Amino acid sequence: MGSFSIWHILLFAVILLLLFGGNRFSSMMGDVAKGLKSFKAGMADDEDEKRKRFEEEQRRRNEPPRQLPRDQQPIDVTPSREEPTAAPPPRDDEAR
Repeated sequence: MGSFSIWHILLFAVILLLLFGGNRFSSMMGDVAKGLKSFKAGMADDEDEKRKRFEEEQRRRNEPPRQLPRDQQPIDVTPSREEPTAAPPPRDDEAR
């Protein structure tokens, strides 16, 4: 009682065909099909871009590091073993 039967659906389809006509209805369905195709193509393009980015990242990880030119030397950032000298405490007349 609360759902559509096959007769309801067929009657609805016949009314749609009468209102829109066969040619107009088929052109609307063709437009829907074109929209679905373009949507799928867009999704495939996104997948291609992701795959290309992943392959580029893998290629960058696998290539050896670039060498510096001979005239540029790397900066030495190793900590020194020397203790920093502490400044003498200020005198009473300098602190005020």
